[in-house]
Amino acid sequence: MTEKSLHELPTGDAHLKEECIHTQDLYGGLFLNMKRDTVRMPDGGEAVREYLTHPGAVAIVALLDDGRILLERQYRYPVARVCMEIPAGKLDAGEDPLVCAQRELQEETGYTASKWSYIRRIHPVISYSTEFIDIYLAEGLSKGERQLDDEEFLDVFAASLDELLRWVEEGAITDVKTTISAYWLDRYRRGLVKPQAIVAA
Repeated sequence: MTEKSLHELPTGDAHLKEECIHTQDLYGGLFLNMKRDTVRMPDGGEAVREYLTHPGAVAIVALLDDGRILLERQYRYPVARVCMEIPAGKLDAGEDPLVCAQRELQEETGYTASKWSYIRRIHPVISYSTEFIDIYLAEGLSKGERQLDDEEFLDVFAASLDELLRWVEEGAITDVKTTISAYWLDRYRRGLVKPQAIVAA
């Protein structure tokens, strides 16, 4: 027996949706909040869902004129290791994602960009977090001074796409936003995908 294809599945999402019937705040932190919801399942039964609410974030694929990509190395406490990743940052309350991306690129790397495009939104941990990351492409870079936060310590460097893809394949890069961006950039370079142009106001 073969599995069905997508177009053979039931129409709509109603047979899969869960409905919240009670919500409880478990913990409130600096920007993460943990919740426990009781939900009604599609078959009428009940289940408990625990998850983190997150304000959202941005990430930037920043391309130098020579085609290399700006990367960072910083210590990530939850996984107890120094990670290689593209520049990124959390949204402030009510902040426009593009404004956040422009701010984070300048603060973390010192670079500003004359051309911005939108790549896509990803949800890195759909099983237990509301977090989303909007990924942008930054081109026409000009170097300036970094403005790191007091609690930020990171190295900035540039790498070729081949190096980036190799590090992903070898497991030296495990960060999901950087992994997705590396494969998107490879397809972009081969003319298979395009970002969404952002027209200056």
